[in-house]
Order: sequence, then structure tokens, then C-alpha cells
Amino acid sequence: MPELPEVETVRLGLAPALVDARFARVLLRRPNLRFPFPDRFAERLEGRTVRDLARRAKYLVAGLDSGESLIMHLGMSGRFDVALPDGRNLSPGDFYLDGALGNAKHDHVVLAMSNGSTVTYNDVRRFGFMDLVPTETLSACRHFAGMGIEPLSEALTPEAVARLFRGRITPLKAALLDQRLIAGLGNIYVCEALHRAGLHPEAPAGSLARADGGPTPQAKRLTRVIGDVLREAVAAGGSTLRDYAHTDGGAGAFQHAFRVYDRVGHACGARGCTGTIERIVQSGRSTFFCATCQVRAAPKQSATKIRA
Repeated sequence: MPELPEVETVRLGLAPALVDARFARVLLRRPNLRFPFPDRFAERLEGRTVRDLARRAKYLVAGLDSGESLIMHLGMSGRFDVALPDGRNLSPGDFYLDGALGNAKHDHVVLAMSNGSTVTYNDVRRFGFMDLVPTETLSACRHFAGMGIEPLSEALTPEAVARLFRGRITPLKAALLDQRLIAGLGNIYVCEALHRAGLHPEAPAGSLARADGGPTPQAKRLTRVIGDVLREAVAAGGSTLRDYAHTDGGAGAFQHAFRVYDRVGHACGARGCTGTIERIVQSGRSTFFCATCQVRAAPKQSATKIRA
């Protein structure tokens, strides 16, 4: 599933085609994606102008002049192809590593814009979805209600991390993936951030808060590297894995900067560290880390170790 940097990269690629343009025609080639389309979906979009295109966690949000917002989620394999009126193609091209992805038979939504651009939503697995909600109630809608703070916003501070994690014995990695606490972090970038911060993924989340509730030095370091990792990934166009593509015609490159993710058995790249990258399973998901330089601040939590 695309994570925050991939969704932000898609947003940047879609903006020139959508913002300040009107939906001239909306074609739905099936009645549903993961969920049925909203009632009169095409009718409610046609004739409306996109005022802005934002991102909330891993969702794209297009504010419309109708007072509604179009919410789009890429699911596991969703992608947008963008064709411009001058003949240029800002489509993902061969961004996916799976050659079946991007096949035209999986083009489910076609958005013809007043500026001559055509935006096509393609989704092999159809785990993505689109919804329309009143803009004034956006934060309280079923998609965003109870969602945590944005990791690339000023709200993510060491004090906020200490407040959110204080008293929690859940493993640190699980807490970082909890969208009710911090919204938008995913498996890849949490693994990378924990490694840079020198923190063990099984350490209790509460270890980042002092007894008085203030942030520990580890909380300050983690907060900084989360922002660093995400911004570097956005600048690199995200990470090209099996199921993600962006809209500028090329592949993301951040996978070449991975320090731990999917690098089992490789030497740790941290300065002065002689360890190797290991893999464990936490809550059914792979965690990659270096047991030598990533410090565990409390007794080990239960996890299943996977032999390299």
C-alpha cells in the first residue's frame, strides 16, 4: 500500500491537472471500487471546479466549489494516469514492478477536465475508493474522525509524542503505526525512522516520555528523524515497490536509500555499527532493524523472529 510520501507525490503530480479546473465529464466504468460510489457521484462532480488538492494522512482531498470535498484513497494498487492537452503524458508509465498493473481494463474512473487534461484512475485490486462529503464536516467524516496528527505538520513535536505515548506499553513500532495517534505513517518509513533514531521497534512506546510527562532525548531524536525520512522520501518521489506509481512518468527512488527495510542479512549502515539487519514479525507485519545499534529500553516484547 502506498504510504504518505507516495500519496504526497501523487498529489503533487495531480495538482496541475485538477486545481482550478472544472470536471467537464465524469465516466464511471463500474458501480463501485472498494465501496459503491456515492449517490449521483458523476452528477455531483460534473460542472464543479477543484479549488485545491490536499493530503490528509494517506488520503487525497479535493476541495470543490460546491461545498463538498472529493476524498480519494489509492488502496493497495490504485494509480492515476494524467494526459495533458499538449500531448504530454504525466502518467506513471512502467512505475509498478508488476507488469499487469496499469492495464487499461482496470481503468475504472475517467475524469475529463475543462483544461483539456484527462485523469484516469486505474486499480487492479479495487481496494481504493472515492467519496464525497461536505467540506465543513470533513474532519468529522467517517474517514477522518479520530485520526491522529500529521507527521509533516508542526503538530508533531517531541512534547506531542510524549503526550500521546505516555504510559503505553505497546511496542514503539505499533504505536507509530496507530493512525489514531499519528496519521499517515506506514511500515516502510517507521522502520527507517526507528533505525535512524537508534530505537528498538519492540521498546515500549511509553519509554519516550519522562516520569513528569515531558519528552525524553529519544523522543526528540525520533520526532526529528520522522520528518527527515518523510521529506527525503517525498523529494525522491517515494519508493518503487510492487504496488505504487506516481504521476510524473518515472519511478520513485527512495528505495535506494533504505537502510533497513527489506535488507535482511545486509550490514547495518549506521556509522560505527558492525551489526546486520534482522527481521521480526510484529502484529503480522515485517519489521526490519539492527539489534546492535537500535537500543531496547525495556524487556523484549513477544514477536516471532524470522531466520534470514
